[in-house]
Amino acid sequence: MEHKVDSVEEPRALRVAMLGCGVVGSQVARLIIEQADDLASRIGARLELVGIAVGNPTRERPGLDPALFFGDAEALVSRDDLDIVIEVVGGIDPVRDWVATALEGGASVITANKALIAAHGAELTEIARLRGVDLYYEAAVAGAIPIIRPLRESLVGDEITRVMGIVNGTTNYILDQMTTTGAEFADALGEAQDLGYAEADPTADVEGHDAAAKAAILASLAFHTDITSDQVASQGISQLTSRDISSAAGLNMVIKLLAVAELTPADQVSVRVNPVMLPTAHPLASIKGAYNAVFVESREAGRLMFMGPGAGGAPTASAVMGDLVTAARNRVRGVAGAAPTAYTRRSVADPGGTESRYHLRFVVLDEPGVLARAADVFARHAVSIATVHQAATSSENGTPYAELEVLTHLTRESTVQACVAELTAQDFIGDREDGAGKVRLLRVEASS
Repeated sequence: MEHKVDSVEEPRALRVAMLGCGVVGSQVARLIIEQADDLASRIGARLELVGIAVGNPTRERPGLDPALFFGDAEALVSRDDLDIVIEVVGGIDPVRDWVATALEGGASVITANKALIAAHGAELTEIARLRGVDLYYEAAVAGAIPIIRPLRESLVGDEITRVMGIVNGTTNYILDQMTTTGAEFADALGEAQDLGYAEADPTADVEGHDAAAKAAILASLAFHTDITSDQVASQGISQLTSRDISSAAGLNMVIKLLAVAELTPADQVSVRVNPVMLPTAHPLASIKGAYNAVFVESREAGRLMFMGPGAGGAPTASAVMGDLVTAARNRVRGVAGAAPTAYTRRSVADPGGTESRYHLRFVVLDEPGVLARAADVFARHAVSIATVHQAATSSENGTPYAELEVLTHLTRESTVQACVAELTAQDFIGDREDGAGKVRLLRVEASS
């Protein structure tokens, strides 16, 4: 007796459009094409790349069909037959409108755009939720390091208390070069540009804007509240000198640009980006070159660290592809992943109210009574001094000077800033030879 086997209809292909085809976009497009069979096996349906919107659609792009390229991004994302849109253009305007159009049209969106998510993540997440589609952005923070999904899914049952990390590969490379070679900032930046780690205009990286956007995203996910990049207190590394680096080394520390988001005792979210003196025993102190790392502390899981390449075409493309496969699997099943929540509505703490230890370095007249006068300024502001060290002496036009380094106990940011302002105005304070200001102030992070 013959048994009739019913044929199984192959699922329809999922139609994918892309916005942008630069270093990351071209890598993603090639992976979709070259790994088509493997991706179909993982997803349960084939991916069909139907269009790529670029500024110059006539430019030759080896390995990619010229017929894929369009000059009108709005027209591409307005198509009603798209399943997934991948955005790797960057920037906010007009990209925000393109992403919103795609979501409102029923397409899931994968983006690597930290500026967009930091500024409009809450709004776009709500559109995605209402339309029952996905908005994923693993590649927006720390390149290939899987940090967004652990915060969004793996640790969602725990209570995260702090997220701290090196989230900008350019600045980490520069600081690493300054530490290992003694180079000044400008020379280390030039080398980073020569190697392709830094843009021709490095402002977003070296002034902390890039890290601030990523800090806002991490804080929003970790603490279930909507935080934008303009709420992040940020400071870059462009004013750091080799003397700052050597001063840290003398204390068995290194300087890293850290993004820090944490809960305060008042249940507010403190989020900032600063160059920080970090003890060499801290796990983040060993992160070299253009690598990134994120350190997470939670009530139940304890301390976790995620580390890997934080930038570049291949690492970022890997993160995009991970989101693409996840969104495509959801599409095949007819579901959307759980959206991140912002139910706590915590307020953002005033940066002046945060506490830290601080390192101050300044030049004073090398004469009797000056140290007591300096200590009196600290006392008037109730800044408790842990150690004082006379680092060096010099002479200018016959006037002797001494460089002092002061390490404080835990102190409020606003308090130490007021102390610095008064110190700067004193007649016994001299200008330092590196020309970087009268009083140098750096946060000091405790060892973990």
